[in-house]
Amino acid sequence: MQRKKLADICPITGEETAVLKGAAEPLMAWYDGAKRDLPWRRDITPYRVWLSEIMLQQTRVEAGREYFLRFTETLPDVETLANVPDELLMKLWEGLGYYNRARNLKKAAGVVMEQYGGQLPSTYEELLGLPGIGPYTAGAISSIAFGRQRPAVDGNVLRVVMRLLGRYDDIARDSVKKAVEDALLEVMKEGEAYRRPGDFNQSLMELGAIVCIPNGQPRCDDCPWAEVCAAKAQNIAMELPVKQTKKQRRIEEKTVLLLWDQEDRLLLHRRDGKGLLAGLWELPSLPGKLDLEEVNRILAEGEGQALVGDVSQTLAEEGASRMVTALRPAGEATHIFSHVEWHMTAFEGILQAKEDPTPGERSTVRKSSARGVAEEPRPYLRDVKEETPRWMRASRQQIRDEVALPSAFKGFRSRILGES
Repeated sequence: MQRKKLADICPITGEETAVLKGAAEPLMAWYDGAKRDLPWRRDITPYRVWLSEIMLQQTRVEAGREYFLRFTETLPDVETLANVPDELLMKLWEGLGYYNRARNLKKAAGVVMEQYGGQLPSTYEELLGLPGIGPYTAGAISSIAFGRQRPAVDGNVLRVVMRLLGRYDDIARDSVKKAVEDALLEVMKEGEAYRRPGDFNQSLMELGAIVCIPNGQPRCDDCPWAEVCAAKAQNIAMELPVKQTKKQRRIEEKTVLLLWDQEDRLLLHRRDGKGLLAGLWELPSLPGKLDLEEVNRILAEGEGQALVGDVSQTLAEEGASRMVTALRPAGEATHIFSHVEWHMTAFEGILQAKEDPTPGERSTVRKSSARGVAEEPRPYLRDVKEETPRWMRASRQQIRDEVALPSAFKGFRSRILGES
């Protein structure tokens, strides 16, 4: 078969749309018998659908399952989500990454409480206006929770459609995604896809998740489209879909510090409110890959006035002039973000106070209730500027139960928690 250049790819034709229409009913019949038993499918409510769709962005279903159960047990509805203290929200999200997803959930919950009386709106357009909800999520919620005929096109859906039709379009292009959405919207105007739009969208996602898989050979023998799939007929499934190559990730070398005080509490630094891991607690760090001698020299200069964190913060800012003793290697770890890799070398030491801590020093984490809004009620959406400490010393128990430490530092978690 002669390959088309990407620039020569035509819009999805009426004939191809007819193929999609004919494939809808066998796909949904397959889904009825093969779909996985997932907690958000057992008790379908708009809130649970919304939460599951946000949670499963950039997260595998197997990993998301336990997070979903724990999250909904603590925050069972929009009101509790709108009221949740940030520290608890981050703890519930700890390890899932992409923390802006959680922040936008809370923001959107506030909008829903303020503008919709605590009930998620049912239309695609209204859902699209909520923080953190894009076309895919709005389509998924409106179709699954409210029976609206709106497509929900994610990577799984793009892959199975490109393979079914044998197309070499670049699925990273917005125009290609829009073409698939338009074609599926036509499919949803009749038949089972019209009567059960949520199941139709989920069947496309499910096919891509468990049969027409992204990595490795697709399980064509189990596919309801095996007889009509162009990619199978032409033996080109492994070539599809085409996706523009991402830019190479930038590598950042960091030297992170596990500094314990005399009460066996770990020194943590709060990141800036914008950018990567915005507003989260982190291990203090020094730029570059340093050896033990270099770290000792830097920490000794200026009686502990060493740069830590990703900005020019000092150990003195934590509340007292300090020095670090008994410094020793604590391992290495790598964490991969979408656009950058952190290559981390860790050292562990004892933080010695040379004077009494100042009254403003924070050494414990305030416990909070899921239904409380900080200390006193306040209207939803009000921009309350609270003083947030830049430093904290937390015990192992607090880190285990209350403080959200990003998964970027999971390579050091067993050492931090004292686990063998």
